Amino acid sequence: VQLQASGGGLVQAGGSLKLSCAVSGFTLRRYIMGWFRQAPGKEREFVASITRSGANTYYADPVQGRFIISRGNAQNTVYLQMNSLNPEDTAVYYCAADQSVVDEPRTAPAEHDYWGQGTQVTVSS
Repeated sequence: VQLQASGGGLVQAGGSLKLSCAVSGFTLRRYIMGWFRQAPGKEREFVASITRSGANTYYADPVQGRFIISRGNAQNTVYLQMNSLNPEDTAVYYCAADQSVVDEPRTAPAEHDYWGQGTQVTVSS
């Protein structure tokens, strides 16, 4: 099982980035997928979640209206489009997979079974 996050980088405030999470070793459509982030000195926090079919999504309040999570099950990839970035979005971003039976967005890190290695996002002011 492998989750490979990519797409991070350095961007100015107000800019955009699109993260990708390519999965292998399991069937993506069977998993609820999420994005989390961890800033230096802070705990890992929920960013966004998407159900197996992609029909339902859920976002943390700080990113609501700016970030969009999506998935391409046929491509085995999950995405996070990040717009209107600000310095508070600076963190390492992780994708995670949850095989819970109930197909609904999941927000707790402990509920997720598999994790990617993270990709750094840095937003300059």
